[in-house]
Amino acid sequence: MNLHRAGTIDRPHTHDPQKQDPMSTTTSEPAGSATTDFPTAGAYASRQNRTLEMQLMPEALARAHMHEQLREAERERRAIHLVSARRMQRRAERVSRRARRALAMAVMQ
Repeated sequence: MNLHRAGTIDRPHTHDPQKQDPMSTTTSEPAGSATTDFPTAGAYASRQNRTLEMQLMPEALARAHMHEQLREAERERRAIHLVSARRMQRRAERVSRRARRALAMAVMQ
């Protein structure tokens, strides 16, 4: 017996059609039908969930990207507001120094 031949113990592999094991069919099922050894309802639901998740992934990615852009825009607005507030504070300090100088000059005269 050749041990290197591919196949299984029940159906050894051969290329000669006359030596091939004929397929046996049972009378309880029609020829060509596939019977399931385990219930596939859970597998089908799981597969449907996965396909739904796969279909919704681009939406979730777009939503996450949009939220990230909104957060970035808010950070930029805050930074611009802070720069503007500092500029106005420096201007107010300059005006205050000028007013103090003008008051001192008025008092001295």
